[in-house]
Amino acid sequence: MGKPENTPAAGQREQFGSRISFVLASMGGAIGLGIIWKFPYLVGRHGGAAFIVVYLAALVLVAVPVLVTEFTIGRKTGTSYTSALKKLLPQKKWYLVGILGVIALTLTLSFYCGIAGWTVAYLLKSVTGAYNGMAADQVVTLFSDFTANPWQMLLWLAVMLLITTVVVLRGVKGGIEKVCNILLPLMFLFIIFLAVRAIMLPGAGEGIKFYLLPDFSSLNGEAIMAAIGQSFFALGVGCGNLVVYGSYLDRKKTIGSSTLMVVLGDTVVAILFGLIIFPAAAAFNIEAGMGPPLVFITLPAIFSQMKFGMVFATIFFIMMFFACLTSTICIMEAIVGYLVDEFHLSRRFSCWIVTGIVFAIGSVMMMSYGPLANVLIMGQTIFDFFNDTVVSAILLPLGALLMVLLAGWVLKPGTLLDEANIGEGLKINRYYTITIRYIAPVAIFFMFLQLIGVIRF
Repeated sequence: MGKPENTPAAGQREQFGSRISFVLASMGGAIGLGIIWKFPYLVGRHGGAAFIVVYLAALVLVAVPVLVTEFTIGRKTGTSYTSALKKLLPQKKWYLVGILGVIALTLTLSFYCGIAGWTVAYLLKSVTGAYNGMAADQVVTLFSDFTANPWQMLLWLAVMLLITTVVVLRGVKGGIEKVCNILLPLMFLFIIFLAVRAIMLPGAGEGIKFYLLPDFSSLNGEAIMAAIGQSFFALGVGCGNLVVYGSYLDRKKTIGSSTLMVVLGDTVVAILFGLIIFPAAAAFNIEAGMGPPLVFITLPAIFSQMKFGMVFATIFFIMMFFACLTSTICIMEAIVGYLVDEFHLSRRFSCWIVTGIVFAIGSVMMMSYGPLANVLIMGQTIFDFFNDTVVSAILLPLGALLMVLLAGWVLKPGTLLDEANIGEGLKINRYYTITIRYIAPVAIFFMFLQLIGVIRF
């Protein structure tokens, strides 16, 4: 287990071949299940276009400063999050925040690969026409039988995890960059194609109105907190996983320019997904919810009744698979980067360690859909407890809060600003200082209190 040649220990860290490769990989890490099955639902529930305005404000004032911080810490130190904090604050215990992030990412990858594996299973069902012509109740039964089968759960968890591992094993240029450079443009094309098709369905206009017409009376404290929370899930920030992508970035362009491209692309995708879901749901008079039922019950029920529905279903689940894979790659790369940088293990050995741990944890989580369905922790299934409570309500917001306090008050903004502004492009000065020191910490603190039930709106 010698030191790999692409780590700082060997003096030769890999870099992305171009800025567009970095942007595509970062977008891939951000675009995932949170955008696909949660953002459209929140928009529809909290006032349509009015919520989008609040969401954009939350992005600019809260989530983007955190994203800038992650990229900048990575590029400045040339290493992953935990090792970076040791470099920046060698006499302090702030590296523990990085370890907290690794724990959160490991748990996230465990349940993410399980759900992402379902997209592969449903892709095959779509190709074979397994649910073509089924009534809605039959689609529900199909999904229930699928998730209740423990061997199916383990199989598709293993499939998704192995695909992810194979890509990460090949490194930055040979694996991550090549895959993201192909999958992201294809995913954009598929999203646009499906959105256009959904908008053209008879009766789709009602869904578009519901999705986009502004209703400012629906905006309240709950909507604002939902927008802040979604901005974090949409960009995939808070755990430090994008620090490792920043460490592979050169200094030809500013961090601000690269971040802007990532955020714009991510936001466009989020809005387009809503233009797929709500017009289609309205056209077939089916209520669009969120979470797994939306993707694996509602949409298959719609596709089953459409002309050439299995063709569109196949395209949709290919797109879903692309979105999930680029996210799992990003998460695994951050964990592998931690092992490589901290313990000087080879990339190959680190990948298989992560794969084994994630499969073990993920297996237990996915069994909560079958044999362990009646095993509850604080009234939640094992899967929901770790997903909704441990990661989403505690580790993610806590990690984000500690990160902004670190960047704004411990390191001081100038420490990171000098690095962020190196290169050509957008310079960030007063904007970053104000948001990272004052606006982001307050917003994240209140979001954290709401998520753990201390305050309610």
